[in-house]
Amino acid sequence: MNPIKKLLQEDDAVSPVIGVILMVAITVILAAVIASFVLGLGDSQQQTPTASFDFEYESSSSDDTLTITHDGGDTLDGARLSVETTDSSGTSFSSGSGFAGDVSSGTSVTLTGGISSGSTITVVWEDADEETSSTLATYEVP
Repeated sequence: MNPIKKLLQEDDAVSPVIGVILMVAITVILAAVIASFVLGLGDSQQQTPTASFDFEYESSSSDDTLTITHDGGDTLDGARLSVETTDSSGTSFSSGSGFAGDVSSGTSVTLTGGISSGSTITVVWEDADEETSSTLATYEVP
């Protein structure tokens, strides 16, 4: 028999090679899916809350005050909130928010001291694992 004719008629080697490649691909994909659930990667994404805040600044000769009020949106855990202040020179510091318990629409806190004209006040939410944080509101003191 002619070798070229024999080559064209025999195609047995193609099917096992494709079968092995498909089996390896399926095994790798299945292992990745199982590993993501076992390691908890499938449900580790936490939704950032949506909330709006209203700021009311009052300047006086003795001390400046800033009242931060939860204006609407999701109810937040006060322990996960912090207030960061950056003064006009760029120096920043973080403090507890002053919010306690559940922070829902209408809940407010008044801050005194360390607030001056040109400062930027930022309300920051931190997730339970303290791995990520999100800025919920920013206010520049006039």
